[in-house]
Amino acid sequence: MTLNLKDFIRDVPDFPKPGIVFRDITPMLAHGPAFAAAIEQLDQMTGDVEYTRIIGIESRGFIFGAALAQRRQCGFIPIRKPKKLPRATVSETYALEYGADTLEMHEDALVAGEQALVIDDVLATGGTAEAAARLVSRSAGKVAGFAFLIELDFLGGRSKLSPHSVASLIHY
Repeated sequence: MTLNLKDFIRDVPDFPKPGIVFRDITPMLAHGPAFAAAIEQLDQMTGDVEYTRIIGIESRGFIFGAALAQRRQCGFIPIRKPKKLPRATVSETYALEYGADTLEMHEDALVAGEQALVIDDVLATGGTAEAAARLVSRSAGKVAGFAFLIELDFLGGRSKLSPHSVASLIHY
């Protein structure tokens, strides 16, 4: 039996502000077979991408990134909110669809030329993923591609990530 992963995503209207429909993935995470199916499908979708590290964007990108890194037996690197990492970092400030934020990564997280797959739960406007790509570049690494559980197609975020490959499992 094939699971429809959209059945495990709950819409929460007007969160975090009026007019936004938040795609809540916690029902998927709570359902073992659905979560396993999502990781397996993300693995299949990125099977032709060559990388040695997976970079997960705080916080839900950690969930999918760590699970995929374990499955692929490669390293995992967290990109976090400011002042959460204990050593020297590089940082990027970026625009969100409803504000601005900053991301940080350890400056020595990647070695020169190392290929990294950037993963997060949702691709919306692309600002967060674009900032993550700039962090990878500033750390001497290279973006091998992007992977997302959900893509909000109507926001056009994919266009900001060109020329990199973008794999998204669920589209709205």
